[in-house]
Amino acid sequence: MLAVRVYYEDTDFTGLVYHANYVRYLERGRSDYLRLAGVSHGDLLDRPDPCAFVVTRLAIDFRKPARIDDALTVRTTYDTVRGARLIIAQRVTRGQDLIAQAAVEAVCIAPGGKARRPPADFVERLRPRLLPTPTP
Repeated sequence: MLAVRVYYEDTDFTGLVYHANYVRYLERGRSDYLRLAGVSHGDLLDRPDPCAFVVTRLAIDFRKPARIDDALTVRTTYDTVRGARLIIAQRVTRGQDLIAQAAVEAVCIAPGGKARRPPADFVERLRPRLLPTPTP
């Protein structure tokens, strides 16, 4: 869970959060989630088998507007790891109000850009937070 305060710079001429800024909030939420799970982006790159993550799909549903000075919360769950793909759900709330929700797909890649499975120890750190993989 990540707390975000809306600043003047986050808003458009109407005083509402500009839609592109939600992408920033969501990225911070995913990064903080990993950090709290003991995973550092820098450590992933410094491994003998370095890797990183790229977002390949991002779908955002905007439900209510956020305004200057709002205190928002970004909730992130890494739901499933399938092959190289990570399926992530995110919600931005203001108190009990749902402001936006996102479905995210990220892919683990090697430094050259080729998709690869995430390192086993990375998946193990996420395991307590992952939903069971559905069986066909």
